[in-house]
Amino acid sequence: MRSDRAQVNISESLGGVPGLLARDRQNYAQDVQISVRGFGARASFGLRGVRVYVDGIPATFPDGQGQITNVDLASVERIEVLRGPSSALYGNSAGGVIQVFTEDGAATPTLDFGVAAGSNGVLRENSKVSGSTGALGYVLSGSHFQTDGYRDHSAARRNIANAKLTVQLDDASTLTVIVNSVALPQAQDPLGLTRALYNTDPRGTDPAATAFNTRKSIDQSQAGLIWERQLDSANAVRVMVYTGHRNTEQFQAITLGAQANPLSPGGVITLGSDYRGTDLRWTLRSTLAERPFTLVAGLAVDTLDQHRQGYLNFAGTAPDIVQGVIGALRRDENDTALDLDEYLQASWQFASDWSASLGLRHSSVRIESKDNFMTATNGDDSGGTRFGASVPVLGVMYALNRSVHVYATAGRGFETPTLNELAYRPDGVTGLNFGLQPATSDNLELGMKTRLPNIGELSAAVFDTRTQNEIVTLTNVGGRSTYQNSGATQRTGLELGWTNTYAGFLRAQAAFSTLNATYRNAFVTCNLSPCPVSSQQTVTAGNRMPGVAGESLYASLAWTPPLGWRGGVEGHALSRVFVNDTNSDAAPGFLTASANIGYVVLRGPWKLTGFARLDSVFDRRYAGSVIVNEGNSRFFEPAPGRTWLVGVSGSLSF
Repeated sequence: MRSDRAQVNISESLGGVPGLLARDRQNYAQDVQISVRGFGARASFGLRGVRVYVDGIPATFPDGQGQITNVDLASVERIEVLRGPSSALYGNSAGGVIQVFTEDGAATPTLDFGVAAGSNGVLRENSKVSGSTGALGYVLSGSHFQTDGYRDHSAARRNIANAKLTVQLDDASTLTVIVNSVALPQAQDPLGLTRALYNTDPRGTDPAATAFNTRKSIDQSQAGLIWERQLDSANAVRVMVYTGHRNTEQFQAITLGAQANPLSPGGVITLGSDYRGTDLRWTLRSTLAERPFTLVAGLAVDTLDQHRQGYLNFAGTAPDIVQGVIGALRRDENDTALDLDEYLQASWQFASDWSASLGLRHSSVRIESKDNFMTATNGDDSGGTRFGASVPVLGVMYALNRSVHVYATAGRGFETPTLNELAYRPDGVTGLNFGLQPATSDNLELGMKTRLPNIGELSAAVFDTRTQNEIVTLTNVGGRSTYQNSGATQRTGLELGWTNTYAGFLRAQAAFSTLNATYRNAFVTCNLSPCPVSSQQTVTAGNRMPGVAGESLYASLAWTPPLGWRGGVEGHALSRVFVNDTNSDAAPGFLTASANIGYVVLRGPWKLTGFARLDSVFDRRYAGSVIVNEGNSRFFEPAPGRTWLVGVSGSLSF
C-alpha cells in the first residue's frame, strides 16, 4: 500500500481487488468513489452501500453513509474486503465491507518519515513513531497533504493524525485505544463537466463553480476503546465503544432563482454530526459432535445526532449581490438516526472436508427530524420513520484437498435510505422524504479458491444479486437530488483474482471483473422538482445502471527485494460507464499504464528509500469518474494525463 505510492487516497491500493471499483475523482471536496459489485456507484459524495471500519470502529454512520477521510495510509498494516452480504457480523449494507487495520506497536522503537512531491503541486509529508515498552505498544502518525489540483478550482489541503495504544492488561485481556483526527480546511470543488466542456477543456471547470466559489471544509475527531478478554479456553468477549464529532461546511452552485424560492434551503449546507456507538460480542470456540464449532453473538448500537442548517449562497440585493458567501438562514433542523442490531453467526466443520456457516442479523433503524425553521410559507416539517429487517446468510464450503476449496453462499442484504437521500422531498416542499423505503437484496454466490505451488493464489466467483425497492434518483436539480424506489434490479458477475511470486521477489498480480447491472422495471425520472409530466423521462427496463463498469482488468508486475533496486509496472483497463439512468451518454472506456522505480539502502539503524513514479505513461486523457444523474448534465470528472511523483522516506530504529 505504501511502496512507491503517493499514500494519499485509499483508491491507490484497491485496484487489485476483483469486484471493487475505487476511483480517484481529483476532487477532495467529494472523497474517493468506491463501489462493490455496483453498490455505492450512485453516491455523489462519501461512501454508500458499503460498510467501512477502521480498527474495528465504524466509519459508516447508522443511516449507511460513510467516509474514509480519517485514514492515514502511513500507519495502515492491511485492508480486508468482503464482497456481498456474506457475514451477519455487519449491518445496513448490500455491497460488502471494507476493513482498514493500522499497525500495532512493534518491539523495536522506530521513527519513520517521508516526503513526496509531484505534478499539479502535490506535496505529501508524513511521520510516524512506533514501538513498545513493557505491556504498552504504541503507534503515533501524522501526515500533511496539499495540491493545486489538476483542474481549475480544485486545490486542497488536508492534515491527518492517528494514535493507537495497545495495553496488555494481563495474560488474558487487552485494551486498545484509538484516537484520530482529520482537518480539511478547504477543498475547492470544480464540479463535473458537461460533455461539451469535457471535450474542449478537461482541465477547466463549470463557470458556476467560480461564481459561487464551490468548496467544502471538514473537521473531524473521534476516539474508541476496544477491550478483549479470553474468559477460558472456549469463551472470549469483546467490548467496543466509540464517539466522535464531524463538522462539514459545503458551498454549492445553486442558481439565484432557485435559492429565491421561499421553500429553498439555500446553497450552503452546514452539518454538525455527533456520533457514538458500542458493539458487545461473545465468541465460543468449541466442538459439536466432536467437530470444530464456533458461535459468535453480539449486540451493536450506533447513534447519530446531526444539526443541519442551510443558508443562501449569496448576500445583498441586486445589483450589489455577492456570491460565494454565507447569507440568510433558510433551513435549521436536528436529525437523529439510531441503529440497533442483534446478530448471531455459527460455523461448523461437520465433516473432514465440509464446513458450513449460518448467520442472522436483525436491524432496526429509527430516523427522526425536528424542524427549527418555520415561516409563513414554510411549515413544520418534523417527523420520523422506522426501518427494520432480519437478514440471514448461509454458506457451505468443500475442500477438494488442502489447496483447493469450493464454496456456495446465499444471503440477504438490507440498505436503508441515508439522511442525505431523505433530505429533500420530490414534491418540492421542505421536509424529509419519509416515503422512501429500504432496499433489500437476495444474493447467491459460487466460488473457488486455490493456493498451488506452481500457480499461486487463484480465486474465482460468480454471483447473482436481485434487489427489490432499489433506491434511485427521481430528480436532480440545482445540486440537490430526490430519490425514489424503482422496483427491481439485477446484478450478475464474474470475478477472478490471481497472485504469484517468482524467484523470491518478482510478484505478479491480476484481477478481472465483469458485471451486468440492469434495471428490471421501467420507472420515471425527471429534471425538475416537482416533476411535471412534460419533464418526465422513462428509464426503460433493461437499461444499464449508471456508474458501473461492465468490465475491469488490473495487472501488475513488481520486483520487490528488501534492499537494492526495485521497480514495477501496472495497467488498468475499464469499459465504458453510463452516466445516467436513461443511458443517454457514457464515459468511454480506457487503458492506463504506470511505472515506478526505487532504491532501498540499509546503513546501521537507518533504512532509506527513494522512488520515482509515472502514472498514465502514455498520457491518456479520460474521465476518471462520473457524477451519476447530475441534473445539469455535469457528469464527467476528468483524470489527469501523464503525471510524475518522486519521494524519499527513512526509518531509524533505536
